[in-house]
Amino acid sequence: MERRTPAPESLLGRLRRRDWTLTAQRRAVAEALDGAHVHLTADAVHRRAAARLPEISRATVYNVLRELAALGEVREMGGEGRAKRYDPNAVEPHHHLRCERCGALRDVHPHGTNRLRLPPGERYGFALRGVDVVFRGLCPDCARAG
Repeated sequence: MERRTPAPESLLGRLRRRDWTLTAQRRAVAEALDGAHVHLTADAVHRRAAARLPEISRATVYNVLRELAALGEVREMGGEGRAKRYDPNAVEPHHHLRCERCGALRDVHPHGTNRLRLPPGERYGFALRGVDVVFRGLCPDCARAG
């Protein structure tokens, strides 16, 4: 039987709990980031937010994403040669699967690796704040395409 990790609290729920002022623009961005395995570019967030709030500007979306990242509520992920993506699952330890062809990302929760330890002798004086693990390969669609 496959073991499922419980869904984390939604971004909107976390923002409400911390009493962050939810303007219409901030709400539209938070709602755009809702869902499982969401790793959207700023342009994709803008498209989703504009479907809810047509007058929202691209600059506003970038500003809200920057604020959310500074709050630690969204993880900004480097795109390895692609546009940055924003992960609203910033509070639950997890890793990622990345398709090397199309860039698709999925959250994964392998057992026993959520808290990787780096021996003190291998830290070279770094004050560690986290760990990012990305498993790379081809998603099913790209693998079928050859």
